[in-house]
Amino acid sequence: MTPLETNDDLRRRDFLRLLTGAAAAAGTLQVGLETARSDSDLGEPTKFQIACMTLPYSRFPLRRALTGIQGAGFEFVAWGVSHQEGEGKERTPVLREDAPLADAKSLARQCRDMGLSPVMMFSTVYPERENGLELLTHRIRQASAAEIPQVLTFGHTEGGGRDLWIERLKKLGPIASDHGVMLVIKQHGGDTGTGQACAEIVREVDEPNIRVNYDAGNVMDYLNVDPIPDIGKCADVVHSFCIKDHRNWPVDQDCGPGLGEIDHYRLLHPVARTGRLMPLCCENIFAPLMPQPQRPEELDKLAERARIFLETVVAGLKQVNS
Repeated sequence: MTPLETNDDLRRRDFLRLLTGAAAAAGTLQVGLETARSDSDLGEPTKFQIACMTLPYSRFPLRRALTGIQGAGFEFVAWGVSHQEGEGKERTPVLREDAPLADAKSLARQCRDMGLSPVMMFSTVYPERENGLELLTHRIRQASAAEIPQVLTFGHTEGGGRDLWIERLKKLGPIASDHGVMLVIKQHGGDTGTGQACAEIVREVDEPNIRVNYDAGNVMDYLNVDPIPDIGKCADVVHSFCIKDHRNWPVDQDCGPGLGEIDHYRLLHPVARTGRLMPLCCENIFAPLMPQPQRPEELDKLAERARIFLETVVAGLKQVNS
């Protein structure tokens, strides 16, 4: 006690200190309660399905693609688009646009017999195509027959036809729903070059089975847009990914995941607590600056590397969100 302080002064100061401490504790408690509420508002963890497309193996027969993907440790596969079935032969579609439903069912059975579950198929059909409505309707039926949950479509790189997209997707939505299939649209330059643009279409269509597939490599490649802020503008309607990375330096080139400039932890974090089944389909597995493999065994190694990278990212995100 200083010479000028009385006992009343000390009691008053102690009382004020007590009030200040209580207020601080209450503030800390309030912050803790708000954080807990925020955490409890998060959804269940997303069930990422790490798949490899047959597309990187297009220079080799489809059967060899499936064998390589299975041997690289994948449990899931995506169909697309065509394969060279022999020396000097033209490429053959994985599944023709007009193929009977029995063909789709047979190919799916072949995949499952090899331990690969098909999770997506390329439609190879632009929604704005002259007979796009009829062809996409048949693709949906093919996917349903094969028990494939998603059909992928996208627009021409030059864009255009947005009103026609809206009109046709509104018609395709109920068809997809009736067949238990989701039609997903991804970025491909033009009017649909970003996730935000695709999401605006999906929200206007307002059909639960019309959703967005996110292709970060295309967003960065075609429009030079950073995909990390972009995915935040569409994450609520993203239900799958075409996985490819991209480099702007030292070359402008697409590449396999983890070999480019895209941070896949940040890319997947906005959709890590959706509670959905979400295919991550490797569309590009190649190394930048390097010539593409001439032997399928080299592709197998790149496929395995891509799988391990994505498994590492997904495992890390589970720790962050647990």
